[in-house]
Amino acid sequence: MGITLHNTVRVSQRLPPGPCRRGRRTRPARRESPAPGPAAGGPFGIFGGSLALALALLLVAPPLRAAFEVSDLEWQGTSEFFEIARTELGRTRVEVVATLDYGRLEPADGLLVLHPDVDLDGDELGAFLAAGGRVAVLDDLGKATSFLSRYRIQRVQAPLRPASTLRQNANLPIAVPAVQEVAGQEQNRHPTVRDVDRLVTNHPTALTHPDLTPVLEIPALGEPAGTLAVTGVIAKRGRLFAMGDPSVVINLMLRYPGNRSFAKHLARYLVDRDDWGERGGKLYIVANVFRQRGHFGGDAGPMRQVRDALAGLREALGAAHDEGLPRTAALALAAVALAFALVWGLEHALRLYRRYVPRYALGMPLVGQGGVAGRAAVLAAPGTDRALVLGEMRSAVAEALAERLAVDPRAHTHRLVELVAAHGVLGEAGIRSLRGLLSELDRAHAALAANQRLSMPERRVVALHQKMMEILAEIDQRKGTIG
Repeated sequence: MGITLHNTVRVSQRLPPGPCRRGRRTRPARRESPAPGPAAGGPFGIFGGSLALALALLLVAPPLRAAFEVSDLEWQGTSEFFEIARTELGRTRVEVVATLDYGRLEPADGLLVLHPDVDLDGDELGAFLAAGGRVAVLDDLGKATSFLSRYRIQRVQAPLRPASTLRQNANLPIAVPAVQEVAGQEQNRHPTVRDVDRLVTNHPTALTHPDLTPVLEIPALGEPAGTLAVTGVIAKRGRLFAMGDPSVVINLMLRYPGNRSFAKHLARYLVDRDDWGERGGKLYIVANVFRQRGHFGGDAGPMRQVRDALAGLREALGAAHDEGLPRTAALALAAVALAFALVWGLEHALRLYRRYVPRYALGMPLVGQGGVAGRAAVLAAPGTDRALVLGEMRSAVAEALAERLAVDPRAHTHRLVELVAAHGVLGEAGIRSLRGLLSELDRAHAALAANQRLSMPERRVVALHQKMMEILAEIDQRKGTIG
């Protein structure tokens, strides 16, 4: 079937002006969040206000749709192809899935992959093909490259000067079935192009392969024709169909008779009868971003489950990096951040602060003062070395004895005890007590000379001070009696 002038005029009215890039909506560039800066309202004002605005935008912003979505009824969606497949196969035999579960696939099933934005699991798809499954990959600039390269299918540029185009636009070349004529008889026409004469494409990518059978090609002027679609038998049972333009099945392109016939035959081909018997399975359709899980043929053991979990994590991280966080996750994070900002703001706004006193109005602490008060404050501080306290007590005892008995305060302990004993102001018990007190207080000088910290309980320091006062009291008492 050819393309009539009437159809050409209708399409020219519906297509966007100028070259239409693969019939898909232009994706917006990734937007980066602006860095927060200072504001007159304080950190809480700018932080809370920004979060509230972001949350409002997330709540009212409509979700963006990529091309090839089955749920999209507009010109770049594939809702019409979905209805064609259900009409040809039955409503229960066609299923659009967001998660491709390889454990659900049967050899009699078929799989259609439209412009994958995730790396395909070559091992699982290879096992599915080897068991007799059929896979069609329609992709131009998606992420099917690694999977196709496993079967030596490479992407190349489509012809720059196609022999036939739509509206004289080289970006909209016309593809024709790749057939051979022998003695006037046509041969090797693939079932997907059974009654297709011409197929309208949109910015296609050509494919190359040394062995697979070409299905569609783009004739060119002054250069070799480009192969648009190839097919081949995998492991003598499964069949792989690869095509370099997924937009041939979008809603707008299905207005062409050739494209509509191709879509109908492609859906039937993926679940059609094979040489090894009837198929009668389901047709699964995935597009753009979708999850992959499971193992074809059943459970593959714990190691496979671990690999699946790691692959799922990598896929989720990759999707977040490429497409941003999902809507639900973004809303949840925004709500948590907003709640945190509110709690932080209220906590700081309602906090009671002590009255600030300028430094010049503060009184000087005792430890910073000189004289007796400052010295007493230093000695009474909890962190003061006990050697300083005992040394102060040793000096106090010597000065008190010099004041009462006119002895030399610089005398060492043994001489000082002899001088006190010569005055007869202490009994034998008092002399022994004075000698023990001075000997223990002399430990302070030894510790200071050795640059060592003296460790002594507070109650022991108090006991030494009490003993000193008792000795001085006995001296005063005996001295008054003698006088």
